[in-house]
Parts: sequence; C-alpha cells; structure tokens
Amino acid sequence: MGVSDVVAVDQALAILPTGGGTVGHVVIMGAHAGGMEKPAFSVPAKKMAMWLFIIADTATFAGCLVAYGFLRNATPDWPRPFHSITNVAIMTFILVTSSLTMLFAMAAAKAGDKEKAFRWTLITAGGGILFALLHIREWLGLIHEGMTLLKNPWGTGLFGAAFFSITGLHLLHVTGGVIALVVVGIRYRGGHYSADDLEITGLYWHFVDLVWMFVVPFVYLLNLSH
Repeated sequence: MGVSDVVAVDQALAILPTGGGTVGHVVIMGAHAGGMEKPAFSVPAKKMAMWLFIIADTATFAGCLVAYGFLRNATPDWPRPFHSITNVAIMTFILVTSSLTMLFAMAAAKAGDKEKAFRWTLITAGGGILFALLHIREWLGLIHEGMTLLKNPWGTGLFGAAFFSITGLHLLHVTGGVIALVVVGIRYRGGHYSADDLEITGLYWHFVDLVWMFVVPFVYLLNLSH
C-alpha cells in the first residue's frame, strides 16, 4: 500500500462513526486492492528482454555501418562492383513483404485463430529463406568474379572484408529469425506458446527488416558502377 493509500484510509476512518468497523474494513480492503493494481506502463519481462536485445543489436549494426562509412570515404580506390539494383530490389521487396505477412500472423494470433496465424508465420519464414538463398547466390557470383575477404579485381581489398562482414552479420540474423519463426510457430500451434510469444518473435523480424533498409543504401546504392 502506498503513502497515498494510507492517507486515504486515515481520512476515511476519521469521518466514520465509532461503530463503523465494518465500513472501515471495506475502505481498507478497497484501498489495498487499489494499491495492487497493475502499473499503467508495465512491460512483460520477455518483451522487455527482446527490446533490450534490439537496442544492443542496433548499436552493433550502427557501429559496423559507421566503420564502413569511414573506410569508404578514406579509400580512393573503393570498388563499385554493382551494375544493377535489380537483385537487391527483389531481395528488399521479399523482406518487406515478409514483415507484412508477420503482421498478419500477429493479428490472427491476437484474434485467437491459431491455424491462420501459423500459416502466416510459415509464409514469413519462407520469405526469409528465399531472401537468404538470393543473398547466397549474390555472394557466389561475387566470389566467382574474384572477390574474397582480402582481395577483389576492382580496387582495395577492404571492400570484400566490409561487404561480407556487414551482409554476413545481417544474413546470420535472418537465418536465426527463420529458425525462431518456425520453432515458435510450431509450439504456438501446439499450445505451448501464446500470442505474446509470437508477437515478440515478430518484433525481432521487423528489426531485421529495418536493419536491411540501412544496409541497402550504404553497401549497394553507393557502390553502383556508373
């Protein structure tokens, strides 16, 4: 019971007649119940943990992109290996669409429709898999052209290290997100997880999508060949 509750009880008892023990008991119980109410801005522990993880991971990606920017500006022979944005545009469309399907899954889960929520979750995971496959195909194409972590045929070898580090870190997050979506979706369908668990997984997936929106201009659009 907080200080305000104690003051309220004292004031209420002060105006009660001597024989008002029952009423006083009711007042005390009511004040105690009010003191036990859930705080207006409380956040479940699991959701708070996810938000803290997202904040920490945002700092990691921000550090990588800032370091990339310094390297690019300080290197005169920075490569421009990309001739078209078609592939990255397709990858971006797939990832953005997967965020939309995740929203559909979360809405269905909140409505209590487990089967619909499960289907949308699997569709989201499928989008993540397709994105990863296109990304790996792009990597293989660049490797075939002679690009590695230490060298490439277009200029400084720092580009390969920066490119594979940033996109590899993002691809690792996408892969982890796909696994999480499948596992949480299956357990949610089986009744082991709740709609809140699916929502928390959706927060992570939206974060992965948002990070890609910063990777594309830094790593791809600024390195288009003229």
